[in-house]
Amino acid sequence: MNFSHTDELSRRSFLSTAARTCLGVHLFPLIGSHVAEAAPATLAPNAKAKHIIYLFMSGGMSHIDTFDPKPKKKDVMGKTTVIPTKATDVLLGHYLPKTAAIMDQVCLINSMTSIQGAHEQGAYIMHTSYAMRGNIKHPAMGSWVMKLRDRLNPDIPGFVSIDTPADHSGGGFFGAKYAAAPIGSPSEGLQDSRRLTEVSKENFDRRLTLADKLNQQFHDRYANADVRAYSDLYQEAIRLMNSKDLNAFNLNAESEETKKLYGTGRFAQGCLLARRLVEHGVRFVEVQLGGWDTHYDNFTAVEGRCREFDQAYAALIEDLHKRGKLQDTLVVVATEFGRTPEIKTEHSLGRDHHPSAFSCLLAGGGIKGGMKYGLTDPTGEKVRKDPVTVQDFNATIAHAIGIPHDHILMSPSKRPFKIADKGTPILSLFNT
Repeated sequence: MNFSHTDELSRRSFLSTAARTCLGVHLFPLIGSHVAEAAPATLAPNAKAKHIIYLFMSGGMSHIDTFDPKPKKKDVMGKTTVIPTKATDVLLGHYLPKTAAIMDQVCLINSMTSIQGAHEQGAYIMHTSYAMRGNIKHPAMGSWVMKLRDRLNPDIPGFVSIDTPADHSGGGFFGAKYAAAPIGSPSEGLQDSRRLTEVSKENFDRRLTLADKLNQQFHDRYANADVRAYSDLYQEAIRLMNSKDLNAFNLNAESEETKKLYGTGRFAQGCLLARRLVEHGVRFVEVQLGGWDTHYDNFTAVEGRCREFDQAYAALIEDLHKRGKLQDTLVVVATEFGRTPEIKTEHSLGRDHHPSAFSCLLAGGGIKGGMKYGLTDPTGEKVRKDPVTVQDFNATIAHAIGIPHDHILMSPSKRPFKIADKGTPILSLFNT
């Protein structure tokens, strides 16, 4: 019995509907959160990072107004001014005062470069290391981590995405079981993962017993890997419902002081939830913050986006450090590309897409803090020193969590793929 991708999606939908109708619980957020396979022996045993929090700035964050300002070029900077930071020789745009205060714990990469200048293609290659193709879907970075690293906590999903499109968090040719468990509103947590109040425990247990009998008859007749995978998913959903770690998704368990530290915005809540999840053993959490596509009124838009990012990001780094989790949690800030040095002056005051040069951040997980890597030219238009491709960046993330960049897995069509394609990690960014 061979299942196509369409078959798999229809079975996911059927399983979700059946569970909601018969058991009083909605399992769809768990589809794709299957227990990962055992880690191969080739994985690096001494990797510092056990978790990854991946913060994606959707829309193309202006590097010039944030992490790569050019103080000597007023025509490039426009309304943006420059502030010092806690790291030597690192300057930031003035919209990021709280981030400036924690830059001694952050590695700033100013020499990112990409060949993709459109949003969809740029975001796709950042998440998968591969260019979009019509005949194949590549696994997201979190899916690779789930495939090649063991789950730290078997009772909750190992890959969670918050405010993230499915195209950025899918399992690709690994299959839906390696996709992220999606969360929309961070304050609402993992929806429909508890038994409905109108379904009593006795009635729920009775339905489970009946379902088990029906499942066993089906398994006896169709004993193959596909059926076993759905059986495992079913059992995992029940295990999660009864797990004390389900509380990891509940932001109300946090103190008012901690909530105030992060702020009240949706992205801030996502960062706080990410911290809670890694504390409970989740391997990979992605949180997105959109609105960085500043073709018009760049400076007003950047100020607004930075206000939400600045407080939440600084709080996340501080909070992880205080709790002793920054050392084993790699915090990534990424975006699909930068923005042009040129400011459109005909009524719009905007910046256009600019993949040739942009900035990303790494912190924790064995990464050196207080350093800047790479250099752009005096206007921020081109990389002048130590270019870092998207694939190099992803290889560096993989290295941090112990996945060799040259480890090969075969797709269903028997084609070889690596987590970062042809990228190589930047080893000089790591503490020895």
